[in-house]
Amino acid sequence: MEMTSVVLAGGRSTRLGRDKLVVEVGGRSLLQKVLEVLLPLSSEVLIVTAPGRAPLPMRDHAKVRWMEDVRPERGSLVGVYSGLRAATHPYSLVVAGDMPFLNEGLLRHMMAMASDCDVVMPRVGGHLEPLHAIYNKRCLPHFECLLAQGELKIIDVLPRVNVKYLEEAEVDEFDPRHLCFFN
Repeated sequence: MEMTSVVLAGGRSTRLGRDKLVVEVGGRSLLQKVLEVLLPLSSEVLIVTAPGRAPLPMRDHAKVRWMEDVRPERGSLVGVYSGLRAATHPYSLVVAGDMPFLNEGLLRHMMAMASDCDVVMPRVGGHLEPLHAIYNKRCLPHFECLLAQGELKIIDVLPRVNVKYLEEAEVDEFDPRHLCFFN
């Protein structure tokens, strides 16, 4: 299945005090580490940023496109919505741009689960991972409804769509320390 990857990069990095996407881990920026995992999995990668943010200097890649949130200052739900709207493919793998330990095997497993649902989302330790999930474009009207109501939590879309949860034991097969969710 062809897949779009959406990297959410619109945060203001207020906790860190500087642009977290350029912070280096193992000699490469967080964004470079994320792209290294996503590029082999995706036919396109959309990096969704806050309006007015210039793309970070990086090696040009034909699959990577920078784009702005369609509704600024509204959080990660708008980032997911913006990416889904712009995606070429029905399914989009959505991750945060500051997740340096993404697990390719786990992401491939999630991609294989996506064909007959609207969302594939890990649930680890009783917590959902909406910024490490796969969304279908069928979620767009539901996101639009949430936005119109002023609701900005991604998880509020879940009761409205068909979700496959990836439970902790299944995640453990690929990443027993759950480093893939670290940001």
